Amino acid sequence: MAEVLDGGAVRTLVPARIDRLPWSRFHTRLVAALGVAWILDGLEITVASAVADTLTKSETLHMSSTAVGLIATVYLAGEVVGALVFGNLSDRLGRRKLFLVTLGVYLVGSGLTAATLGNGAGWVAFLYVTRFVAGTGIGGEYAAINSAIDELIPARYRGRVDIAVNGTYWAGAIIGTLGTYILLNHMSLSLGWRLGFLIGPVLGLVILFVRRHLPESPRWQIMHGRAREAEASIEEIEQDVAATGVKLPPIDESKAIDVKPTDKIGYYALTRVLFREYPRRAILGASLMISQSFLYNAIFFTYTLVLGKFYGVPSGSTPIYLIAFAIGNLVGPLTIGHLFDTIGRRRMIAGTYIISGVLLAVSAVLFYAGVLNAITQTACWCVIFFFASAGASSAYLTVSEIFPLEVRAKAIAVFFAIAQCFGALGPVIYGALIGDGSHPVRLFLGYLLGAAVMIAGGLIAQFLAVDAEGRSLEDIALPLASTRRREGPTRAEGAGAPFST
Repeated sequence: MAEVLDGGAVRTLVPARIDRLPWSRFHTRLVAALGVAWILDGLEITVASAVADTLTKSETLHMSSTAVGLIATVYLAGEVVGALVFGNLSDRLGRRKLFLVTLGVYLVGSGLTAATLGNGAGWVAFLYVTRFVAGTGIGGEYAAINSAIDELIPARYRGRVDIAVNGTYWAGAIIGTLGTYILLNHMSLSLGWRLGFLIGPVLGLVILFVRRHLPESPRWQIMHGRAREAEASIEEIEQDVAATGVKLPPIDESKAIDVKPTDKIGYYALTRVLFREYPRRAILGASLMISQSFLYNAIFFTYTLVLGKFYGVPSGSTPIYLIAFAIGNLVGPLTIGHLFDTIGRRRMIAGTYIISGVLLAVSAVLFYAGVLNAITQTACWCVIFFFASAGASSAYLTVSEIFPLEVRAKAIAVFFAIAQCFGALGPVIYGALIGDGSHPVRLFLGYLLGAAVMIAGGLIAQFLAVDAEGRSLEDIALPLASTRRREGPTRAEGAGAPFST
């Protein structure tokens, strides 16, 4: 039970009780219900890319290439707005409310996209609005879901779970590729593209019912003065775990923390945390997020252009290569994610970034030498992004665990927004470098640029990464509500946590 102290502070063991739990069906259900956010994003972007050419045809919406290209831009803008708005609300109102709301917003936006009936100005505006709404839902999911997962998963499993969950973006890409390939080749184009945009909502609707039975984050509740609710939530989780026949280990009473909730959790509080208390962590988070976003957007959004312009692959065959690329991205986080908990964050983050950068540089040389074909080029990308995908997932893990709980969702939102803005430059730059395929030296230099960006991100991680493996979130960054924060430097803020200033 939480103990009420003088001055309105509360002594609690909620974080320790969460971290001591063994893995159970509760955690599996939690990951399945919340982790679908990345699957939906991968699916949405892949579907939109796959139907782009279809929407220019007279039997569908007969849109111009420019108008179709704007669909992706509007969706990404929606993600940025959604992350910032819902990230703030998630910190204020709770994780559970928001991971229900954000999924609902996505369902409405993506579902209505299929209801675009014509290509007049009004219908085109309707299409853009629905894509923007779908994007806001997914952007909100990133902020609310990462926070909830980190706060509910025991510390010893947190790294591998976050890495794997973020990597499932590529499972969505595979589903989207296969789904649209079947729909566009075995149905009328007018019906096929609409059904493509309904794949995600069907999956999301099922998950919505599962999420309704998940508890609120007890960590969020206790830090916001809801001690009784936090006690009820953690007891519900413990009962669920115990029901599987697992004996719960004893609670370490020495891990109790004293908190006095504060209402100062707006973006101003986040600014103070980032620039006054944790400037090095802010640099680390921004560097990791920007570098991985630039590389991914640069390569993924121009993937089919390279295959077509340099290797003569017809557009109808590109889904096969895309699936191979997606599999490489999916396998990486699933197979080496546990190493972020065992070998450690610093070595693995730096290693995956630097290795992927070096491999990209090597493949650039092979590309310029003319020794690659479509298959070997794809094989190179699969190997490169086996490591890059785990590294990119670790960027989201990093920004979600190195800042205080009260501003966690907002921190994720801000770094996500920054990454999207910089990442948006990738397709523009690389599209220009590809051109009509007559100047491979330009793309060669572009690949070297991408390699340099990833290597730089890895070097920054080597010097600034926080050794967070196996540590409680409250040990990594003291909550703003902690009474120890008012008593001077602590392990979480000082020398006990490397580079945590």
